[in-house]
Amino acid sequence: MTASSPAACPSGLLRREDRAGIVTLTLMAPQNRNALSLAMIDTLIVALADIAKDEKVRVVVLAGEGPALSAGHDLREIQAHRNDPDRGRAFNEQIMARCATLMQAIVALPKPIIAAVEGVATAAGCQLVAACDLAIAGERARFGLSGVNNGLFCSSPLVAVGRAVSRKHAMEMALTGGLYSAEEVERFGLVNRVVPEGRALDEARALARTIAVHSAPALAIGKRAFYEQIEQPLDVAYALAAKAMVDNLAEPDSVEGMAAFLEKRQPRWGA
Repeated sequence: MTASSPAACPSGLLRREDRAGIVTLTLMAPQNRNALSLAMIDTLIVALADIAKDEKVRVVVLAGEGPALSAGHDLREIQAHRNDPDRGRAFNEQIMARCATLMQAIVALPKPIIAAVEGVATAAGCQLVAACDLAIAGERARFGLSGVNNGLFCSSPLVAVGRAVSRKHAMEMALTGGLYSAEEVERFGLVNRVVPEGRALDEARALARTIAVHSAPALAIGKRAFYEQIEQPLDVAYALAAKAMVDNLAEPDSVEGMAAFLEKRQPRWGA
């Protein structure tokens, strides 16, 4: 598939670019560091739903325009709703529920998704990185669960971050509210690798290309099985994984892939 021209979503908050089975989604609100406003969250949910149904898409790369992937929730938006009759409680319930829907949509997406991080990824923005399957960080990127600095403990971001790194590292990030370097969070396990500043998007796309050559059904089945089993007891995890392997073996791409291996040729995947 040839490259398409970058297309802005109707909200103007997101840009989509398709190239050879790889979609790059770029958050386009640099003026507020790509804050996860309700509009931004809903725009991402719609974009991921469209991608989930697009059989041409193999891998997704998520990036941010400007000095951040995302600095987290839009605090000005939250503060403005404190003037509501209920002091913003209904809005806060709505935005937290929608944010949870977004993070679960990333995990449920039947395509691998890679975060490309330059600048900062803090609070819900750090959650966004943790929710993605893989992450590449520029060497000057910074990460943090900074909510405690504003009197708001990052409980929701810890759901994703606490599953991506060790519990003690996750709690350290949330309790201190500090910024951590790309090298530190690579050691924690939050990102896969650190690259020279300005190279995160290129490296994420290069990684996406190495993944995109594989069978789409195999990738979808494998991703789903990983997240289903990873939090389960060992016996349940093996049962889930075994079912996923059996389902995968029934796919035409599995038949083709094994035949190609035995015949010493390149596989010809389905659409």
